[in-house]
Amino acid sequence: MADYPIIADVSNYIVKTLRKKMCPEPIPSPNNIEVSSPADQDVDYILGLYLYDIKEEGEIALPTYMPSGRVRLEKTPRPYSLYYMVFINGSSQMGLKAPDIQKILGRVAQIVNDNNSVRPNELQTWLDTGEPPITLSQAKISLEEKVRVWQAINKPYQVSLFYKAAPVFLSSEVVIDTPRVVDATFGIHIANSEDE
Repeated sequence: MADYPIIADVSNYIVKTLRKKMCPEPIPSPNNIEVSSPADQDVDYILGLYLYDIKEEGEIALPTYMPSGRVRLEKTPRPYSLYYMVFINGSSQMGLKAPDIQKILGRVAQIVNDNNSVRPNELQTWLDTGEPPITLSQAKISLEEKVRVWQAINKPYQVSLFYKAAPVFLSSEVVIDTPRVVDATFGIHIANSEDE
């Protein structure tokens, strides 16, 4: 299962996809799209991707340990959901007007809809192909919840897109070596006619 950089790998995948599909129109340069927070000051980019929450998905029932090889057990990886906000950088020097902002956000929504899943082994090439894809979907949150995300970083609300990436399985470093079988006893019982 995926190692701890998987969270950053998902963020980088989203930004890389947006850079590839949004430049040069409606955003002039790939450098204008960043993993960032709206709270960051004195940064000049147009479009930001902000990871604002990470939640463990406890409702998925998994065994505590799973086999790893012939004599080892690994602690079962835990599934997480990553919550992102895609926003227009208000401190950008580009002088965007409302129609420009709407065009950019519309293009982001189109790109995410068309590229809404990625396999973990595309992000971490050493993984096997048996892991489920990580799916990007619109986060089902109310306008009030969106406003609270903006308030948490002391910024006024602005129209933005909210997405959920899940399931993101994060491996454990806990490994248990099970004892090898070194001695076995077998017995044979022959039934005769008196026992029948």
